[in-house]
Amino acid sequence: MAQHEAVIAGVGGREPKVDDEAYAAPTSVVVGDVTLGASSSVWYGAVLRGDCDAITLGAGSNIQDNCTVHADPGFPAHVGERVSVGHNAVLHGCVVEDDVLVGMGATVLNGARIGAGSLVAAHALVPQGMRVPPGSLVAGVPAKVKRELTEEEREGIKANSAMYVELARTHRASLPTNGAHDGTEGTEGDG
Repeated sequence: MAQHEAVIAGVGGREPKVDDEAYAAPTSVVVGDVTLGASSSVWYGAVLRGDCDAITLGAGSNIQDNCTVHADPGFPAHVGERVSVGHNAVLHGCVVEDDVLVGMGATVLNGARIGAGSLVAAHALVPQGMRVPPGSLVAGVPAKVKRELTEEEREGIKANSAMYVELARTHRASLPTNGAHDGTEGTEGDG
């Protein structure tokens, strides 16, 4: 069976910067001006495309399976620390502050800012330029602030990101590698 690897590559003179503790799963794509912080993870089928502007993924954050993160010129994408971006979500030229959960299938558009400790509900569409106050639940199409999160909900967001840090360690230790999917270079077993 063919082995699939993460693609971690420069494009157009823009190069990724990957912390030694970051994890990029096989089949993920990290290209261009993308910075992966310590203990961050990019999961299967996810694409972080920093060809038009910068993308930053903070420490302990995770971009789950089949997500897309892209930045337009003048709209860099910044994901803070301890953020979980659920399966199939799209982040486009936005800022997601620390300790946020972006639900599965949600979309956050250019210039939007999600305040720290917030939750973007599954399948929500956060429109261009929207400002979500810290500690908010935002849901709907288009998204609207529904209420403040409880302390229990905010702790759950932190627990989710911590779980993904541990999952990344497990996957890194369990999967065969030539070095490409874990942010290191090398070709173990070649030649």
